Amino acid sequence: MTPQGILKESKLTEKWVTREISNFDYLMMLNTVAGRTYNDLNQYPIFPWILKDYTSEVLDMNDPNIFRDFSKPIGIQNPKHIEDVRLIYESFDDPTGLMKKFHYARNYSNAASVMHYLIRMEPFTTYHIQLQSGKFDIADRQFHSFQSAWLNIMDSPNQVKELIPEFFYLSEFLVNSNKFDLGKLQISNQILNDVQLPP
Repeated sequence: MTPQGILKESKLTEKWVTREISNFDYLMMLNTVAGRTYNDLNQYPIFPWILKDYTSEVLDMNDPNIFRDFSKPIGIQNPKHIEDVRLIYESFDDPTGLMKKFHYARNYSNAASVMHYLIRMEPFTTYHIQLQSGKFDIADRQFHSFQSAWLNIMDSPNQVKELIPEFFYLSEFLVNSNKFDLGKLQISNQILNDVQLPP
């Protein structure tokens, strides 16, 4: 049976709409139907960025301006990237004819993205070090704050990382409990440690 058939037969969306299952459970089940699994870092479950305000002391949940625009993919949340993404698609030409055109040169989830977020937890720390030729990547490229991660998406059409489920149930991944030496941020000279949370 196709994923679409499984989704239809399971009545998953109807259960979500009638609040028989939570948002978290719905997204986890959609990931499973799509073939995503914790057992493969390249097919790791994907969760969307929801908020876009990481600076306000208090969030007004009735204000639509604090939420990401779900009618658009993460790569064009910033309208200035729409033209960049369109040009990537239009200019792509595979002389072999084997590759289809694409809008993004990177994927919104892959093994490197998972390691990026989970760098403070083993075995992901070791995987990250192996990926980076035996050392930690420079501190400025590591996940160190919600605000900077969101701003990276807003500033670069190449940053299209969505979130992983751990953001919604495992706060331990934000803490450098193993006291890894993650380096210093270049501009502020701040030592990288725990992920900086929004106010």
